[in-house]
Amino acid sequence: MEPSLALNHVLNFIAPAFWLALMVVGCAQMFFRKHAKQYGWITPIAINFAVGCAVLWAGLWIFGNDGKLLTYSALTVAIATTQWALLRGWKA
Repeated sequence: MEPSLALNHVLNFIAPAFWLALMVVGCAQMFFRKHAKQYGWITPIAINFAVGCAVLWAGLWIFGNDGKLLTYSALTVAIATTQWALLRGWKA
């Protein structure tokens, strides 16, 4: 496999984690301005993206291929839980 093709595969594999992290942080900045301002944008996106990539890799390892609906469901729950923890949702 050519390096450019391998890079394309990896980028397409992690793209759902990036876009979901970006959307979750964007919604947090829009709806929970007071709590979300203390972290800014970059740190929560990086943390959520790392958690999302870990979930996607775990789904690939467990199921043997990517694109399973259960993996994407776990990705959504994991990123939402991470964002909730970053915003200290238990104190709200």
